[in-house]
Amino acid sequence: MDIKEIIEKEESETTEFKKSTAQLEKALKSICGFLNHRGGVVYFGIDDGKVVGQEVSDRTLKSISQKIRQKIKPEITPEVKVLEIMGKRVIEVTVNEGGNKPYYLTGIAYKRIGTENPIISPEELEKLILNKKKGYWDRQTCEDAALDDIDWEFVKGDFIYSYEKTSKKIIESEPVNLLRSLGCIKNDKPTNAGILLFGKNPQKFFPNAYIALGRYKGKEVFGEKLDYKEFTKKLFQQIDNCNTYLVEHTALMSKLVPGEVRRKDIPEYGMFSVRELITNAVCHRNYEDQGGKIIIKVFDDKIEFYNIGGLPEWISPENITSEQYSRNPTITKVLAKVEYIEELGEGWDKIIKEHIEHPLNPEMPEIKSTTNSTLVTMFSTKEK
Repeated sequence: MDIKEIIEKEESETTEFKKSTAQLEKALKSICGFLNHRGGVVYFGIDDGKVVGQEVSDRTLKSISQKIRQKIKPEITPEVKVLEIMGKRVIEVTVNEGGNKPYYLTGIAYKRIGTENPIISPEELEKLILNKKKGYWDRQTCEDAALDDIDWEFVKGDFIYSYEKTSKKIIESEPVNLLRSLGCIKNDKPTNAGILLFGKNPQKFFPNAYIALGRYKGKEVFGEKLDYKEFTKKLFQQIDNCNTYLVEHTALMSKLVPGEVRRKDIPEYGMFSVRELITNAVCHRNYEDQGGKIIIKVFDDKIEFYNIGGLPEWISPENITSEQYSRNPTITKVLAKVEYIEELGEGWDKIIKEHIEHPLNPEMPEIKSTTNSTLVTMFSTKEK
């Protein structure tokens, strides 16, 4: 963000302005609220959209960090920087969304809502504490499963072969210890991620953990349904089989491309993008909600990828390439180890790059998100 944008910004869920560090005590409430929400920035030296400046010394900067660490628990370390704006000095204090919620300021938990910092209700506080104890769903043990429910032949064969190939090193540990190190076994029981990735029959434990695909004639669901498929079994197989189906049932067109003498075979859709969106759906689905499933709809003019689980509050279609989030970090980590997904969160950048470089200039994918679901649409190039 440039200097002009900082000055012109209004206070919001992620931004607070203070005239000087004399208002640090008030700012602490906002910082606590940011930690319990989606992070934010406090600027000292900006008042009502005007840069008034702030006296800055090493003592001032140390005092800010010390007071934040002393008064907000669990303890955090903020990022404190000095900016030069219009010849005046401004202090910028940044905190990310806390990973150890709830956070308390002198024993009281606040949450940022709009430009206010209300006290978190007892009900919401109880929920935060419960989620803190539970941790990520995919890291929890699958209580009804045993180690015998793991497909050890798949682990010892296909998975370790792929892992060694991508990591360029020999896996010397026993398969059970490898899965333990990956977070797929805990306390000698498979985790939820372990069952979804390596289970003999994942749907025995999670009946709706599969991809449902419908293919339609026309541009709407009112048209004739040409095909219906369910991709079940392990997550690896769901991704591979669904991707193969879409490759086989979308067009490969022979087109004259500017600068080329001969016709060139061009896929209707960017096929990296198709596979990446399938894998993203599998990685980021809310598996804790077993009332739904991943749904893919193929029309004459588009493919829709519908997923259970909305984008986090701080991620939007506009900033999705610059923000990162993993609802299921163990699943994501394991898939990244065998190059099913981009480990550095570069998938969306590559999707956009593929669309820009596609010779038929397809529309960019469209993302719509609600609290409980996400819909991504890819557009066909058949009529281009």
